[in-house]
Amino acid sequence: MTSLFIQRIVTPVTTSYVLLGLLASGARHGYELKREHDARMPQAKPLAFGQVYATLNRLLRDGLIVEAATDRAGGPDRTAYAVTDRGRSALEVWLGSVEPPAPYVNSVLFAKVVVAALVADEAATYRHLSAQRAAHAARMRELTAIKTARDARLSEVVAADYAIAHLDADLRWIQTTVSRVAELRREVHG
Repeated sequence: MTSLFIQRIVTPVTTSYVLLGLLASGARHGYELKREHDARMPQAKPLAFGQVYATLNRLLRDGLIVEAATDRAGGPDRTAYAVTDRGRSALEVWLGSVEPPAPYVNSVLFAKVVVAALVADEAATYRHLSAQRAAHAARMRELTAIKTARDARLSEVVAADYAIAHLDADLRWIQTTVSRVAELRREVHG
């Protein structure tokens, strides 16, 4: 039953499980969850309030969380949510599962290079790769500044390290691709 359930909430997988994880340490309301998500995952895309509440509704519907309390302190009702035993079990299964490597290349950068090889001349493809390399290098410098700042939190350093490693992999791919542009164009046009 749990593995079937795990497959069911895979859609916004990370958001569901991150919210469960945040709730595992104590009841919180949606605003607190959004704020804590954004603080703990500094390089991740910030959650929209609508996404938080839609995810909470799904978790509530599926019995992974319950309404723990309602607060009416000087404003609209604020409902705090708490994780259920079923939610803790689902979280444990998710945390214990190995994240499979992505089976497909799903990158706008990759798609642009392939399309450029189809429709642009070789010089335009090189210009695109050069501009992309410059943008990646600039972002790496920004992230390095974030992680080396005197007041950097460990979560910021870990997030920057992760992003830098991915940017570095992209830069290595760009360099290899630059050496293959002419051959790629011959392949797609031949």
